[in-house]
Amino acid sequence: MSTIRDVAKLANVSTATVSRVLNNDTKYKITDETRERVWQAVTQLNYKISSNPKRKVSAKDHSEQMSHAKIGCVLSVTKDKYNDPYFMSILSGVEERLLSAGYNLAFIRTGIELNDNKILFNTFNEPITGLILMESLNNETYEYIRKQVPFIVGIDTEREDIDNVGYDHYHVATMAVNHLIEKGHTQIGYIGGGGFGGNLKNSRRYRGYYATMHAAGLTVNPDWVMDCMWDETVCIELINRLCQTKNYPTAFFVGSDLMAMAALNGLYNNGISVPNEVAVIGLSNIEVSKYSNPPLSTIDVPTKEIGMVAVDNLIDRINGNQLLPKKVILPTRLVLRSST
Repeated sequence: MSTIRDVAKLANVSTATVSRVLNNDTKYKITDETRERVWQAVTQLNYKISSNPKRKVSAKDHSEQMSHAKIGCVLSVTKDKYNDPYFMSILSGVEERLLSAGYNLAFIRTGIELNDNKILFNTFNEPITGLILMESLNNETYEYIRKQVPFIVGIDTEREDIDNVGYDHYHVATMAVNHLIEKGHTQIGYIGGGGFGGNLKNSRRYRGYYATMHAAGLTVNPDWVMDCMWDETVCIELINRLCQTKNYPTAFFVGSDLMAMAALNGLYNNGISVPNEVAVIGLSNIEVSKYSNPPLSTIDVPTKEIGMVAVDNLIDRINGNQLLPKKVILPTRLVLRSST
């Protein structure tokens, strides 16, 4: 186990400076560069503040210990926004299931917040029993958390060493594109984004779209594949540019309902009728999608149930299940409305 001296040596500062940084002592002036070096050393060495020695826990104390289990959640957000109904619905399922099982959600952090080493350390320095992880995170951050938290369940993360709960991204893309093909469309575009800092063409939704087009003998026009980076403003801007070229497809599969509604907005502003001129199908079936103009065809993803099943898996691990990590895929269904 690393000591404060190890941290001081790696950061090239005194142990007193390390102590002041960890305790947020503002009495002495410490530069931001020095603070950053200390936090980097803390996370790199997996340093933990010493606490009282652990006593042995008897079997009869187990239930009491579990009732005091500290469970957190790392929430996925688009940029700095907390208003994505998709992740909020998953979170509501997480909270509801935890409460019904006698647990509380001790904290919520975002992947963006955890890029700050100080926040990362302060969040995970105290003993944490379990974590619901909605983001893959960068490798350094993930490995640090993995060492601190004994039980982690992911929501659609790319991490294969933990349980994951989600839906089949490739399959839903196939469902959406096949629906558009059945409606007679041969010129079909795709709007979406990659993972955190990722490339759109590496996403499973894009791969499903591309493969389904190819299997049907249809051409993917690169001008109709648009990376909106999961930002509504960018999505509308891309639609505006495409409409100005007068060269747009007759249908779009969009990788989320929020982006699909932004696309509807962009098409409307350019005087393009949906679905008469361009059809649009989204993904997720968030509550407001039925109230868009026109109401949005989409694929229903059981978001609340994803959160609930993730909690069930986490509690199962806490209670002693040591089997290999598993992936739980929940069913999806096509929801047809007026936009296609």
